[in-house]
Amino acid sequence: MDANVSPLMSRKKRRALELLAASGASGRADSFFLTRFTAELLDLVREGLATARPESLGLGCLKFEAVRARITDAGRAALEGQVYSRVTSG
Repeated sequence: MDANVSPLMSRKKRRALELLAASGASGRADSFFLTRFTAELLDLVREGLATARPESLGLGCLKFEAVRARITDAGRAALEGQVYSRVTSG
């Protein structure tokens, strides 16, 4: 386990967060990522560590809806080893 990330975060959730961090400001909208990390991404968004926003994408005359996921400052802090605490709604 990476010593910089709290043990409260699962390995798969941490991997999703690392991939979001590596994607830079543009985030990720690829179906592979969204399919492989659906549950983890939902948790990361709920906990404030990532955002997910719908957007329209297009290639020529083909248009489709996608979700773009991005890491937040809190997500970056969690990867840098600062305190990670799960935020729950009441």
